[in-house]
Amino acid sequence: MAVDYKALKDGGFMRQVQKNHFSLRLKVVGGNLEAEQLLTIAEIAKKYGGGRVHLTSRQGVEIPFIKLADVERVKAELEAGGVNTGVCGPRVRTVTACQGCAVCPSGCIDTYPLAAEISDRYFGRALPHKFKFGITGCMNNCLKAEENDLGVKGGYTIAWLREACTLCGVCAKACREGAITQTETELLLEESRCNHCGRCVKACPFDAWRGEAGYMLSFGGTFGNLIARGEEFLPIIRSKAVLLRVADAALTFFDRHGKPGERFRVAIERTGWEKFKQDMEVAYNG
Repeated sequence: MAVDYKALKDGGFMRQVQKNHFSLRLKVVGGNLEAEQLLTIAEIAKKYGGGRVHLTSRQGVEIPFIKLADVERVKAELEAGGVNTGVCGPRVRTVTACQGCAVCPSGCIDTYPLAAEISDRYFGRALPHKFKFGITGCMNNCLKAEENDLGVKGGYTIAWLREACTLCGVCAKACREGAITQTETELLLEESRCNHCGRCVKACPFDAWRGEAGYMLSFGGTFGNLIARGEEFLPIIRSKAVLLRVADAALTFFDRHGKPGERFRVAIERTGWEKFKQDMEVAYNG
């Protein structure tokens, strides 16, 4: 009986050097797994994979040494334990995320719910080549947003509340960009130097800075055979609806202009950054 290796790969089963053995990629969203899911993965690894798991560079989990004869049993038992298989090939891959403001004091956005929504919306969608989303909660950039085809970075749009301020100077010291200067009577914000990090908001002991959370997007990052930093050109986005509208437009652009086997950035460069930016700005403006 012929083996459909493409279908197996599409479903997360990657061929190993060892004949008829596969490393199974599991679906992990934003690096989050429940403890019960971990127990299921451990049981499957011991039963079918020689007792080993591999943690990937993109917050994924793989179970190597799955035998071809066990593929269907492994899929059924994982599903029964609340664990889904991942995907490979030319499609939207695992969405990565840091822990965001729900856990990290530096976080500006709640990353995991956004990662889950993006995953529900796009995960597994067929495209000319693989496509990666990465979400990081703040300018510390732990998830290296610009390495992804579409990176999302959390940030704040800030405003000074004069009536609450005591001119203690903590915010100016916290600002690493030199965007805040202090006189005897007021604080001055040089908006062109502000990188939306929100350190002033978090450092102020008197809540004299208001921060409105938003999303900064980068496009066309890649870190493999081709290494390139994602490009940022849109203003900070304050609405999740706008973020998703821009993401929709980016994937539509790739679908329309990308050639099979061509990465997103290469498709942009071949088609032209000017055309791509125009499409993203139209989506941004609605």
